[in-house]
Amino acid sequence: MGLSDIAAGVEVTTEQRDRGVATVDDTDGSLAERLATYEAALPCSAADAATVVEAYAEGQSVGTAARVAGLAPVTAAKALHLLGESVSPLGPTGREIVRDWLAAELSRSEARELAAATEREFALAAYVETHDTLAGAEEAVASVLAPDPAGDPLADTRSDLDDLQDL
Repeated sequence: MGLSDIAAGVEVTTEQRDRGVATVDDTDGSLAERLATYEAALPCSAADAATVVEAYAEGQSVGTAARVAGLAPVTAAKALHLLGESVSPLGPTGREIVRDWLAAELSRSEARELAAATEREFALAAYVETHDTLAGAEEAVASVLAPDPAGDPLADTRSDLDDLQDL
């Protein structure tokens, strides 16, 4: 028995309706309004957090974004972390050392020395390791922090796989 024998007598009796693409746009309100939901968990007001995110998205450093919002740089970094941005001042090894300190496997002075971190860097790294991002907050800032659709402005400065073949 072949497929044609199996399909014999099969006919379409109804047509599928095209319902289009479902879309949900939560960006009707301003960024500060979208962040108001998370204000109690943020280290600053929703308006200040929105200012930090917008300045940061424009390419400003965390410190500059903090100054624009009138905040301390550590406060701005904490807000960005809670909103889903990676702002740890330490690399992978330094973060592992902070985790070891948090697990009481190292003293604080020993951990700071091994991580080669300043007091502020160590404190921020400890905050990042002990505080999860806010559930849903990444979606609230996604439209602002999304990559530029025009492409990567630094793409021409990086080598490509084809560049390695010319060596």
